[in-house]
Amino acid sequence: MKQLNKTDIVVVGGGHAGVEASNIISKLGKKNILVTMDLSAIGRMSCNPAIGGVAKGQMVREIDMLGGLMGRAADSSGLQYKLLNKSKGRSVWSPRAQVDKRAYEKFISNHILHLKNTTLIEGEVVSVNSEKNKIVSVGLRGGHKIKTKALIITCGTFLSGTIHVGDRKIPAGRMGESRSEGITENLIALGFKTMRLKTGTPPRVLRSSINWSQLKEEFGDENPVPFSHFTDNFKPKNEACHTIKTNSQCHNEIKKNLHLSPMYSGEIKAVGPRYCPSIEDKVKRFSEQPSHLLFLEPEWQNSDQIYINGFSTSLPEEAQHKSLKLLPGFEKIEFLRPGYAIEYDCFFPSQLKATLETKDISGLFFAGQINGTSGYEEAAAQGLLAGINSVQKIENKKGLIIKRSEGYVGVLVDDLVTKDTSEPYRMFTSRAEYRMMLRYSNTDERLCEIAKKHNLLTGSELSLIDDRIAEKEKVRKLVSESFSKNNIKDFGLKQKLPIREYIKRPTISLFETLTKTGKIKNLKHSNNHTEKEILEDVETEIKYSGYIKRHLREIEKTSQSEQLFINKGLDYLSISGLSSEAKEKLSTVRPQTLGQASRVSGVSPADISVLLLHLSKP
Repeated sequence: MKQLNKTDIVVVGGGHAGVEASNIISKLGKKNILVTMDLSAIGRMSCNPAIGGVAKGQMVREIDMLGGLMGRAADSSGLQYKLLNKSKGRSVWSPRAQVDKRAYEKFISNHILHLKNTTLIEGEVVSVNSEKNKIVSVGLRGGHKIKTKALIITCGTFLSGTIHVGDRKIPAGRMGESRSEGITENLIALGFKTMRLKTGTPPRVLRSSINWSQLKEEFGDENPVPFSHFTDNFKPKNEACHTIKTNSQCHNEIKKNLHLSPMYSGEIKAVGPRYCPSIEDKVKRFSEQPSHLLFLEPEWQNSDQIYINGFSTSLPEEAQHKSLKLLPGFEKIEFLRPGYAIEYDCFFPSQLKATLETKDISGLFFAGQINGTSGYEEAAAQGLLAGINSVQKIENKKGLIIKRSEGYVGVLVDDLVTKDTSEPYRMFTSRAEYRMMLRYSNTDERLCEIAKKHNLLTGSELSLIDDRIAEKEKVRKLVSESFSKNNIKDFGLKQKLPIREYIKRPTISLFETLTKTGKIKNLKHSNNHTEKEILEDVETEIKYSGYIKRHLREIEKTSQSEQLFINKGLDYLSISGLSSEAKEKLSTVRPQTLGQASRVSGVSPADISVLLLHLSKP
């Protein structure tokens, strides 16, 4: 192990949060040391072989605009792309891609290995050392100490991780990988409050053991858009996934073995994700459902290993195997790895500021599953934000806070620090009150100024984004014009009409309209997917202009409360008029602004009025 005595910033963990943190710190010119227990596991996709999804796809786009890696890595390794929710409103359209895990991990690993300001150390951080409530160093197992100005902890499920398969308990961070021990106890000694959460994963099975003729093929979109704004020559593969539904025989076998699941035997006491239940939970809680959809995903190109999405379980391996064999096409199914549940330590995220810096120790940041979140995209977004803010911290600059109206990254962090979480947190479009403004297709405009202000993109990248935005403005100008006399007749109109008014009609396409008027030739696009996205986004603005105007009014109204800061040491217990629940919740969360206080669970509008009155006193 390379013995280094000091650096600007230490990043603990080489997963999705850690690599994003290390990458952006390097990009911003600061030296950092990335400490990971296994250098060969950097950027590993430990669960499903996919990036994006509902709301998650928007987050990947935001990560890309903030200088992150995830979108580019996904585009370099995509096996199938699909825009989800196309049959629903445009606010919930979300890109998702099946990816080649091996290619994805190779892209990330190669990138991190060649960062100029980053040193990689294979080791385990076991202690966090502070002086006068300020981070000063970390200690590694074996006694080595690294002095640092800031520390980002991104330990994933490795903190005291325990894997469950039936009655088998295996100390591990992931199947086949050692867990991290010692750092939880050290942080508790520093005053941090911890909790225990659970997540799970389904079996991986041998491709050749499946009778594929019994399953339904599922392909992606024929002309998809990439995740990254900077991906050129985008011609992704479109490999098939497959679907199958469970049946009553499978359900009966699972019910027969429920008592052997550690979730039902009481062996696991940690809380699991409500939104992504195990197959045991589905069968028991939704007993009226005759079947549940399983999605079979290849883990890499020409993979012999298949991931059975929808069959997350901690049943004994034999019970998993028996229940799956009862499905048509699975009669001879062979396991490469059984499904399992994993319990791990994490920390109540209300102990963080909106910059992801801890409230009590200056220079210490938490990012990823340590904050109670679940998912690659949520982890990557936090790692990126923590990386940016760790640089801001050591340069004595104001931290970057993404507003709820600016991005899903802002919704994620605000939810964590104000609402806490009692179960693994996953992002959904329903969590965002301004989701009509947080479209995947307008990420460039939403975050361009932030990227410029914080130097998150290179000059050439910013130039490309400026060109995209200029093209969008050109389209807006075109649609503000009226139809020509000839066009009035061609479109069957009775009088002169601005094009944008015509586009408001539900079934009318902007692309087809501009093509028919001949105005499409006035646009210049670098590629087809850019043209498609620009036109689609302007069309969305037009069709949903009423909703967007209402959002803008609401944002303006709430912006004042976001600027009213609350003293860290405010004694809520002494404020007469606050409800008992508000006093308790506000004392725990310690919101930084009145806006944050208004979003704390259990705090009513009446409580906010009392608090505003108190803060307004001279």
